[in-house]
Amino acid sequence: MEAVAGNDPRDKIFDRPIFIISPPRSGSTLLFETLAQAPGLFTTGRESHGLIEGITSLNPAFRGYDSNRLGESSASPAVVDELRRRFHSQMRDRGGQPPVRQPYRLLEKTPKNALRIPLLARAFPEACFVYLYRDPRQTLSSMMEAWQSGRFRTYPQLPGWTGLPWSLLLIPGWRELVGRSLEEIVAVQWETTTRMLLDDLSVFPPGRCYKIRYDEFLAAPAAEMTRLCSALGLEWDRPLDAALPFSRYTVSRPAPDKWRRHADVIERILPALQATVDRAERFAMR
Repeated sequence: MEAVAGNDPRDKIFDRPIFIISPPRSGSTLLFETLAQAPGLFTTGRESHGLIEGITSLNPAFRGYDSNRLGESSASPAVVDELRRRFHSQMRDRGGQPPVRQPYRLLEKTPKNALRIPLLARAFPEACFVYLYRDPRQTLSSMMEAWQSGRFRTYPQLPGWTGLPWSLLLIPGWRELVGRSLEEIVAVQWETTTRMLLDDLSVFPPGRCYKIRYDEFLAAPAAEMTRLCSALGLEWDRPLDAALPFSRYTVSRPAPDKWRRHADVIERILPALQATVDRAERFAMR
């Protein structure tokens, strides 16, 4: 599926497709499920792990389980065409209907996409990105819960890995984490992912990179949805309660101070992450 026709620079299929980008366990499912209710948006209705990794050259097994990182070199014409075709075939709006006109607005959220921004930007020339920021202490705590729950095992038979089955996204350098404690593993997962996504997002102008903070989204969901939709060129016509429903991937009831269950280990690992913590905070400022 070619992106452009003739000399027309506009994408003839996907009009400014939207990709939610964040480290894992940052609240992206809740943001996705909420934003997907905007009229005129089309999604696959779920995370797109199989859709993307079903393309042989995009599956980490094809590259010796190096990582989920996919750069521009992964975006061959054949891969781009297949990726676009796969997304297009599964698009449905909030009412479950496929698009009847082109181009249309796509919304996508898969946590591994935090390591795939260069590929996505090449495959979708008009792509815009929504960076979701969450307090790193909360995210680290939720990542630890995810590993312990057994519900987020992405590569349970990862060659060379020992300990708890590998969960969440596969970062470059993961082999150096063999034998490390859980808090050390999630710390490196968070820092590597955040550093890479910030590097990638920093090259885009404001009109292609938008920001939303998880705490502000929870505190004022209607106002934040109205603001974000306006920035993205979308309408918003749904009322939102003061308290949003739990997302489908919630492990335990959210609470601002829930991270304190792991306070001792989180406070021990935070100093080593401080440079990236500060950078993420600055980037999230509007």
